[in-house]
Amino acid sequence: MDGQRSVAAEWEVARAVMRVIGPSWTDDIAAGRRAVLDTYTPLLAKASTEGFSVVQDLAYGPHARHRLDVYRPTAPTGPAPVVVFVHGGGFVRGDMNANAQIYGNVPRYFARHGCVAVNVEYRLAPEATFPGGAEDVALAMRWIREHIAQYAGEGGADLSRILLIGHSAGGSHVASYLCDPRVRPVVPEVAGTVLISARLRADVLPDNPNAPGVIAYYGVDAARHEADAPMAHVDAMPVPVMTVVAEFENPHLDTYALEFCHRLAKRDAHAPRFVQVHDHNHTSVVAHLDTGDDSLGREILQFLHEINPSP
Repeated sequence: MDGQRSVAAEWEVARAVMRVIGPSWTDDIAAGRRAVLDTYTPLLAKASTEGFSVVQDLAYGPHARHRLDVYRPTAPTGPAPVVVFVHGGGFVRGDMNANAQIYGNVPRYFARHGCVAVNVEYRLAPEATFPGGAEDVALAMRWIREHIAQYAGEGGADLSRILLIGHSAGGSHVASYLCDPRVRPVVPEVAGTVLISARLRADVLPDNPNAPGVIAYYGVDAARHEADAPMAHVDAMPVPVMTVVAEFENPHLDTYALEFCHRLAKRDAHAPRFVQVHDHNHTSVVAHLDTGDDSLGREILQFLHEINPSP
């Protein structure tokens, strides 16, 4: 009990640090990101290694970055839902294991909660320009559907309950993979998607800290930015969507998320799930998962259950 209180106290302190950082997040995003990593990496390192196992560095394609890790529950109760996570990085940087804890904390959290979870890496711009990231998501999804049973453990994997999550630039790639007619599969390969702090418009506004990354991935033609970004294809979204933003976001990403939701609401005559994660910022919105702070994780698990309930 004392150990549980200690863990709770630590993540509450970490969340308090995020509240302090939050109002000045956009003043120096690079410094804020370093503070998030410095806060959450040691906290995540204290998390238990029980409840899951991991198979690392599996190839899903020919490129050196076509790699993924599979996390699986050690005590499955039957075929498990599959949660796939695609990290961010402004299109030009980022790794599925940015350090020893992040972003492995995301699939680790879902494996602890009974899911088979996959952490996906993809090619970066300028080597891989649009729609390269979305094509990599498509390639990874095909591998998962064909091969995940080999790595899911004795409980197996339920391919009817695949939830695809993308953060930041990874959210752009996920949304394009699902919606863009040049990339999307004929029949949806997932049951639903969660877009976390996703770049749904390819803007190069002066206050966009990732404008160089947008240009590196989408090119210099502003007309192509509008046509190629996920927002242009929102009406083709084939599966239920949960859109997530942090309280303290990178410029414009929260308003783009609301626009995306609004357009889906107009299409469907009801609002999709929208979550704003209080106290957190663009980086901590995923870095806090598996610390004991359940402010987002429980929402995603509930969404997964609602779109495709457990047998």
